[in-house]
Amino acid sequence: MRKTLDAKLAAIHADPQGCREFIIADAKDADMALGVTAPGPKPGGGYKTLEEYRDQIRAVVRQGIVDIMLMSASNVEQLAVHEKLFESSEVTPAARANDTTDIWLPRGGKYAQSASRPFRSASIDHIKYGEATEHHAQSVRGADLGLYSLTFVNDRDRDYETLAAYARFREEAEQKKFRHFLEVFNPNVNGAVPGEEVGSFLNDHIVRALAGITSSQRPLFLKIPYNSPAALEELAAYDPHLVVGVLGGGAGTTRDAFQLIHDARKHGARVALFGRKINYSEHPLAFIACLRQIAQDELAPTEAVKAYHAELKKAGITPLRSLPADLELTDTALHYD
Repeated sequence: MRKTLDAKLAAIHADPQGCREFIIADAKDADMALGVTAPGPKPGGGYKTLEEYRDQIRAVVRQGIVDIMLMSASNVEQLAVHEKLFESSEVTPAARANDTTDIWLPRGGKYAQSASRPFRSASIDHIKYGEATEHHAQSVRGADLGLYSLTFVNDRDRDYETLAAYARFREEAEQKKFRHFLEVFNPNVNGAVPGEEVGSFLNDHIVRALAGITSSQRPLFLKIPYNSPAALEELAAYDPHLVVGVLGGGAGTTRDAFQLIHDARKHGARVALFGRKINYSEHPLAFIACLRQIAQDELAPTEAVKAYHAELKKAGITPLRSLPADLELTDTALHYD
């Protein structure tokens, strides 16, 4: 089955300046960070189960609006390998390929407060085929795309360790014909970089780290925080073939999510990867439909919030916030036009 991700990336590289294609990913890999709470809260209290989490993934894939479904390796095995969910879908399955210590977020934990250390529990063979194999002639049964994340903390030894682990991953991925996209987080140590320099620090580290990597090992695209319009424009303009994407961050209001995808696209992003913003919404499928309409210039963010609330009313779903409250911008990182 033809995948929209491949078609859109080809179009972007064929015409970096004029192409209007935009890639949307649903990040359902939170079980590798949050644990039990990953599927999200139940309306009556407690948390949804793993099977309910998988049901959400199934529904989004069958809807067919997103381009990528990012999952844990175990969910790739169940949904792609065993259920063959993606065989007749244009959605590309992807797996989180590493789980650095700064995304270890169990209740009561404090790992994210310490400088990030590299760690990888997922196996490329298991992600691609559902089993380890010394021979890679068989067809891909799982996913041939993974997310690899880096967190630079402005410490020589820690950042050296992070880059050395990434180099080992790239070498194995090239050998096993496994594609990846690269997530680069802001430093997770308070004060590691002055606040006004975080965007520049991140941009320089990305360009510096990728300058020594040739095409056979380069990531398909980037996933970074939206630090500011200027920082995003700087990175997107530096190399038009370096496809830049933004991560969603916390849930926030519906306006926060819709404004983020609008502003990120306006300032050079070609990809948006939303996890909690989709997962914690009242009606994920309607939410995703609005994201796509914004990305295609069919709705402005405020119009999309109103359209989303109309869909909630039609479906008989009580909104988490009133319409006026949901129209509020609460994310200070957003650019206010």
